[in-house]
Amino acid sequence: MKKLNTFQKYFVEEFYDDYCEGLISRRQFIRRVAYISGGMTAAVSIMSLLGCAPSELPEPTEPIPSPEPTATPPPPDPTATSVSEPTATPAPAEPTETPAPAATEEPATSEAAEPTASQLEPVPGAQSPFSVPVGDPAVSSSRVTFPSQGDEIMAYLAGPAAEGVYPAILVCHENRGLNPHIEDVARRFAREGYVALAIDLLSREGGTAAHDRDEVPALLSGAPAERHVGDFAAGLAYLQEQPDVAGERIGMTGYCFGGGITWRCAVALQELKAAVPFYGPAPDLEQVPNIQAAVFGVYAELDERINAGKDALEQALIEAGITYQMKVYPGVNHAFHNDTGQRYVEEQATQAWQDTLAWFAEYV
Repeated sequence: MKKLNTFQKYFVEEFYDDYCEGLISRRQFIRRVAYISGGMTAAVSIMSLLGCAPSELPEPTEPIPSPEPTATPPPPDPTATSVSEPTATPAPAEPTETPAPAATEEPATSEAAEPTASQLEPVPGAQSPFSVPVGDPAVSSSRVTFPSQGDEIMAYLAGPAAEGVYPAILVCHENRGLNPHIEDVARRFAREGYVALAIDLLSREGGTAAHDRDEVPALLSGAPAERHVGDFAAGLAYLQEQPDVAGERIGMTGYCFGGGITWRCAVALQELKAAVPFYGPAPDLEQVPNIQAAVFGVYAELDERINAGKDALEQALIEAGITYQMKVYPGVNHAFHNDTGQRYVEEQATQAWQDTLAWFAEYV
């Protein structure tokens, strides 16, 4: 059976939890595990190791649904200042999720007439009072590319529409890839006076929108974590080149899978002033002394899987003398901050958002 790497194992366990809670169907669970493991036989073996009852396993003849083949869009023009969302048709949303339409190009400046409320484009499924619709006149946003490790990387850039020089935040998406929710989070930071760069870590594969929803986690976890860290290093360098960014004042945040990448970037990127990883898997504890950023770790009380590594990580932070705080939010589970998901809890998500802003205000 294929040996899973850290993030592959993390995803399989996460999907198993989702399946047990009824957040995804058996078919979706099997499909996602099969993408990660490389096939049905390996998927069944992995499910058995997770303790699935025989009655829960698929029949030997049950096929794994496959996405319709899609052509990989051409790489973005390196000379362009912004790019449009890939033209591939997004996969149908899961029954339990609000369908997310393809993202549309947003104005890069605020010179156009201020839109009316009817012209603003709400984020699909957003429940947070902090959600910022597409077209908000206080926010300037665009799709950009920058070089990283010999490739062109796509990202969503958002900042205050008013002229000025601002601190910046790197934003790492969840296992769903760069989607409208994460773009919304970037705009939320822009409303608070930051330039935010949300990177699509599947840029080399044509971008998140070019792939089936169930395939995205397999692609993300199949790539080395070092590749993702390298893309954020390039994103940090890109931000430092922007005239509206205070290059010495850059922080980072990420959610779930993105929380794990944020921890790894905190270890590797010495320029980061602060980091706020949301319920992500811990980095190699031996590398914790390399952290220069002030770290605020967000945890959910009911998230036993991630919390299992919290105490050892905290001890490593203490021994290394890192400026840090870890906060466990009561009564909530993994991914409670995502207001387009089923585990969203407004009270604790609001508190976590306010705590994040307070941390960045102090250390970025």
